[in-house]
Amino acid sequence: MSAGVASLVSYGTDSDSDNDAEANIKPMMTDPDAIAHLLPLNSGKKTSLALLNSAPEVAVKEDVMTGTHLDPSLKEVTFNPTFDTMFAPEFGPVNPFKTQQMAAPRNMLSGFAEPAHVNDFMFEQQRRTFSTYGYALDPSVDTSQVSSSSYIGAVDEAEKNKGLTVFEACAKKAEKRRKLKGGDASEIDSFLGPWAKYVDEKEVAKPSEEEQKELDEITAKRQKKGKNEEDAPAEEKTVLHVKDMYDYQGRSYLHIPQDVGLNLRSADIPDKCYLPKKQLHVWSGHTKGVSAIRLFPVSAHLLLSCSMDCKIKLWEVYKDRRCLRTFIGHSKAVRDVCFNNTGTQFLSAAYDRFLKLWDTETGEAPAAPVPDPHCARPRPPLRPSQTPAPPVPDPRSRAEVHLEFTNRKVPYCVKFNPDEDKQSLFVAGMSDKKIVQWDVRTGEVVQEYDRHLGAVNTITFVDENRRFVSTSDDKSLRVWEWDIPVDFKYIAEPSMHSMPAVTLSPQGKWLACQSMDNQILIFGAQNRFRLNKKKIFKGHMVAGYACQVDFSPDMSYVVSGDADGKLNIWDWKTTKLYHRIKAHDKVCISALWHPHETSKVITCGWDGQIKLWD
Repeated sequence: MSAGVASLVSYGTDSDSDNDAEANIKPMMTDPDAIAHLLPLNSGKKTSLALLNSAPEVAVKEDVMTGTHLDPSLKEVTFNPTFDTMFAPEFGPVNPFKTQQMAAPRNMLSGFAEPAHVNDFMFEQQRRTFSTYGYALDPSVDTSQVSSSSYIGAVDEAEKNKGLTVFEACAKKAEKRRKLKGGDASEIDSFLGPWAKYVDEKEVAKPSEEEQKELDEITAKRQKKGKNEEDAPAEEKTVLHVKDMYDYQGRSYLHIPQDVGLNLRSADIPDKCYLPKKQLHVWSGHTKGVSAIRLFPVSAHLLLSCSMDCKIKLWEVYKDRRCLRTFIGHSKAVRDVCFNNTGTQFLSAAYDRFLKLWDTETGEAPAAPVPDPHCARPRPPLRPSQTPAPPVPDPRSRAEVHLEFTNRKVPYCVKFNPDEDKQSLFVAGMSDKKIVQWDVRTGEVVQEYDRHLGAVNTITFVDENRRFVSTSDDKSLRVWEWDIPVDFKYIAEPSMHSMPAVTLSPQGKWLACQSMDNQILIFGAQNRFRLNKKKIFKGHMVAGYACQVDFSPDMSYVVSGDADGKLNIWDWKTTKLYHRIKAHDKVCISALWHPHETSKVITCGWDGQIKLWD
């Protein structure tokens, strides 16, 4: 009560007079009359306050545990607890959100581990036995009394193997085979020495009845799948998509047009090229991805495309931009195509292991000698209705010029020799690491270049066609003299990657190589074939795809597709990525800059479309 009175007296006083208040209260505490005056009055009578003990002593039968309790969720303890405090049981209500797995006792993060000592060798032995046979000894069971219940895992397998481990169950080494004794070394005729046969060796290997049955089944399956038979070449046919193949003067579509506003016969290049910005036209007709596109030699007024739908199509680049002709003759996807110098013939390479020679105008057997495409083919006089007569059949048979070439390997690339006097020869890079040279007139292989260590991806003629450069999956670049099957230049560095696409610059000075480390590398194409370290073009993603590179005619820009379907354009001098266009939905596999146009680029992609950009 004295404490309560003191608090009443000190209520409302300033902190400065605290000491004075305490001094006044002390004499009042001993004076009962003074205390009575401070208490509320009840009809003028003095009242006394009852004293209560709020915490009386209670007799408890059970022992109450005294001490500090730790919160088990604490991450840090600020004092030094005893062992009993640290490991005391938890008290309080059970967490209703704890799962049975969370509430289970555990002394490790992953569960409860019983203390057990296992020798390192025994542990490794049982681990290998369990991974091999599916059973192992239970470490918690006494090993002196081994029974079926002593194993964990595949107990049936343990009983079958009588609990043998991997070290005990291994087979014994076979006895060494004995050889026939070879006689005395001084007798040359009868001495066998280390070349003696084994005692139990059989000279005739005849399969047993069971082995013969298995062999017969395998042979029957292979014959059914057609693996044992040579795939016959598909029959060639062609479809003309335009109404009249010849115009009123008897000229076919090979004739170079003169009414397009450009001199397509000229060899002059544009003075200044510009970046393409918009899409002009879409050639659609292929049902699967386009593998490669090639422009008609010199004039580039026609476009040849090969696709994974096994077809080859010829398109117009100017005027109506129609599909002129479809060439059908391969049973699998077509990988590459190549025109000859005049454009009257082209070669196709496909995954059906065949290379085929086609006539660009008719799609039938090419006729030799090759006519000049700039001149009109001789035509019979016109009918009175002024409609051209059907073409005169060529009296030469298909046997005079061979149309199909194969060495039972997949051709990855094909190229005619650009020399005028060697137009009957062509080379193809094959999947068996060889470059094979064929003669169209005889249909025979006349040379093989077999120094590569991987499939040959590209062949590019350089140095006025006296040499050619090849790249391969062996991550190397080799330079060959024509008709000499030994490479005189071999370029391979530990940091080099495979280069599945190579393009020669318009002046023939540089080689642009698409590298699999998402870079375009530039090599000199004359004499030394050195890597130009100042010309490395980056910023696109092509790893895993053979995206074709090209130059602008004035050597201002370098263009390439990428795996995202984009057309990338770099500046040749600064190697800066100038422009990027979303050209295709899938991989943009090739990009060609028109040799007579200042800003027209043709792209093709795996979405089956060919697009013209300006």
